[in-house]
Amino acid sequence: MFARALMAFLALPGMAAFAVPAAWLWTTGHLTLAQPAGLAPIGVGLMALLWCVRDFYVSGKGTLAPWAPPENLVVAGLYRYSRNPMYVAVALVLIGWAISFSSMSLLAYALIVIVAFHLRVVFGEEPWLARTHGSQWQQYASHVPRWFW
Repeated sequence: MFARALMAFLALPGMAAFAVPAAWLWTTGHLTLAQPAGLAPIGVGLMALLWCVRDFYVSGKGTLAPWAPPENLVVAGLYRYSRNPMYVAVALVLIGWAISFSSMSLLAYALIVIVAFHLRVVFGEEPWLARTHGSQWQQYASHVPRWFW
């Protein structure tokens, strides 16, 4: 299962948060770091992503991939404070890229991804979690905010 968790990490947040921005920067020639302070949200986002992946693997007995989801509802770690800390972490990484390289294009990409995440959560994941975990999900959702607010 560890290999599946690693592959899911590389395939999903790895692509959206790292491969796409790096490819964008490379193809547009934005290779000069403009704002070193932007590296902080990238680092915080990466640490949060790794923490969430660990919690999915250890507490949830699954991966972040839709084809191998956790068996258990994950309510540990950052999931005590947000129902979607992994998406928040990806957003932090993307905003960090935009700041680091002063790229309005990457900021637009980040905003599009954030809206897509919200729509996916509201119309896909939360209804699925409600069907799958029933009252446990309802209790969790009533006490933990969707994002961090």
